[in-house]
Amino acid sequence: MSQIFHIHPDNPQLRLVRQAAQIIHAGGIVALPTDSCFALVCHLDDKGAVERLRRIRGVDEKHHLTLLCRDLSEIAQYAKVDNSQYRLLKAATPGPYTFILEATKEVPRRLSHPSRKTIGLRVPENQIACALLEELGQPLLGTTLILPDESEPLTDPEEVNDRIGRQIELTIDGGACSLEPTTVIDLTGDEPELLRQGRGDAALFGL
Repeated sequence: MSQIFHIHPDNPQLRLVRQAAQIIHAGGIVALPTDSCFALVCHLDDKGAVERLRRIRGVDEKHHLTLLCRDLSEIAQYAKVDNSQYRLLKAATPGPYTFILEATKEVPRRLSHPSRKTIGLRVPENQIACALLEELGQPLLGTTLILPDESEPLTDPEEVNDRIGRQIELTIDGGACSLEPTTVIDLTGDEPELLRQGRGDAALFGL
């Protein structure tokens, strides 16, 4: 079974955050609370961990994985952002939104969409997620924790551990998460396109 770290949602214990970062650096997969629902995350550059993450979710390489970033400047390293896109991102981050953008060469080819060369990115405002990203000093690769053949994400850390504890290395208990995943907005076209309505208000984008 995976380890469980009980981390305070408002004042994350640095000792536990550092241990979680070490687990990720060592190739581990972590169930992480966010400002939407639980996400499965791993190291951006660990091919084996990424493949395991896809297997747990039951998704192939055409499914967009998401880079969880610390801020807008980090997004700009991994995605091509023009002025109009930047204004939209600035208005909606941090928050429960995932944005589809054109990937830069900083993104490993295996992580971007195979035909479109796009990537999903977000800036969470959950304090545990933020502390872990700050400790790592780089984005995490993540995906909403929805299991194969299910439509609802997992939101309770005990249930996460019961259901997939044998497949991951760590579950972080920071209290129950939202029932809603992020709202997904595609910014690669001339106008923003709503791909999934979630916790974030799409009216911010005129949708």
